Amino acid sequence: MTKDVRKSKIETPKERQNRHKAMEAALVLDKIKHDFKEPPKAMDYFYDLYENVHCKQQALHDNKVKVGTMCIQVPSEIIYALDAVPVRLCNGFFTDDDIGSDLLPAKSCPLVKATVGQFSSNNFSDKPDVVISPTTCDQKTKSGAIIEDMGYSVFDMEFPRTKESEESREYWRRSVRKFTKELSTDLNKKLTKKKLKEAIKKVGYAQHLYHKLNILRKNHHIPILGTDMFLVTNAFFFDKIDSWIEAMTALLEETEQRVKDEINAAGKRSPRIVYTGSPPIFPNLKIPLLIEQSDAVIVADETCSSNRMFNDMVSVDEWFMYDMVDSVADRYLKGCTCPIFTKNEDRKRRIIDLVKEYKADGVVYQAFAGCQVYEMEQRSVLEAMEKEGIPILYIETDYSPSHLGQLTTRIEAFVESLKNRRRKKL
Repeated sequence: MTKDVRKSKIETPKERQNRHKAMEAALVLDKIKHDFKEPPKAMDYFYDLYENVHCKQQALHDNKVKVGTMCIQVPSEIIYALDAVPVRLCNGFFTDDDIGSDLLPAKSCPLVKATVGQFSSNNFSDKPDVVISPTTCDQKTKSGAIIEDMGYSVFDMEFPRTKESEESREYWRRSVRKFTKELSTDLNKKLTKKKLKEAIKKVGYAQHLYHKLNILRKNHHIPILGTDMFLVTNAFFFDKIDSWIEAMTALLEETEQRVKDEINAAGKRSPRIVYTGSPPIFPNLKIPLLIEQSDAVIVADETCSSNRMFNDMVSVDEWFMYDMVDSVADRYLKGCTCPIFTKNEDRKRRIIDLVKEYKADGVVYQAFAGCQVYEMEQRSVLEAMEKEGIPILYIETDYSPSHLGQLTTRIEAFVESLKNRRRKKL
């Protein structure tokens, strides 16, 4: 072998990162596909999607302007109406978290570290042309400035920290109007009434499909696992919306048939779990996987990577331009139950309602180490659950693959306690 050939086989840092990310993604996909009962056949679309995008680094939006969004508070309807595509930048890779650890304080949220790490390595299947950073949590707000220093175009959307007052509502409406105007100018695209109406209806239809599928999880026989649902909702971060809707329609039809056939994706005595806290984002599905590998099943969630993303649809009174833009703004503020708000009674009520509606046996609350808002709020949520007699397990974790043994022990003990509790009620 010649010296030149040997040199050509040396991996570049980016190639090594791609390989590590592909391995990370493939490992999680393999567990989801093979560690449980036979999943719906329609899930193959989503498994293939993750393999193509995260293992093979295939781009989906080469012919479109890509608007990277740092949070679900960025109105996707506006982006679609301007003939661009929203690509959510919240990152679940430990590989990128490791890179971001060199750029941010050690106690930073792993999601934020992973997001900054991805920008630092410039490792995207669909690289964003512009980044929208709403001023929600402090760490995401500051990370926007760090990303801008790396040479990316970043637009800050000012988000209020209260939502009850008319002042905060109007403040956010002005912010969305400004975002709409500046993005339109930046993309050199005119926002039209027709395009915005179409975008509102299309996103609303996607939400409608999700809610129909989610309602099926209320059945005694659980037709689909929570880990599969997280894959479905996470895919909305980056997939083509028309492709997602088509795949979701097929999954919904199959899942409806599974309900009729009384097919149970979980065990006969599997405790039913409501999942809340820091968002499970692929491939960091560590806790959802451990829950369902421990013979429990996630029947509902209150997270910004799933249920919260598809909450209230845009409600329009008059289909005029300014009314539509303001209605879009209202949807992203009124329905939000993020813990960044000073008061968050809505979120506690929402979790309790989910427990009752989905006949859940308990709640698992995950907080990323360094995610201060979820860490700070956990005490009030625990108190609210205890008042209602709802068992709850609080877990603080990160993206590291270590500590799995300890986490498994805690989750298995919680699941067993739920089984014992159910036996005593019989």
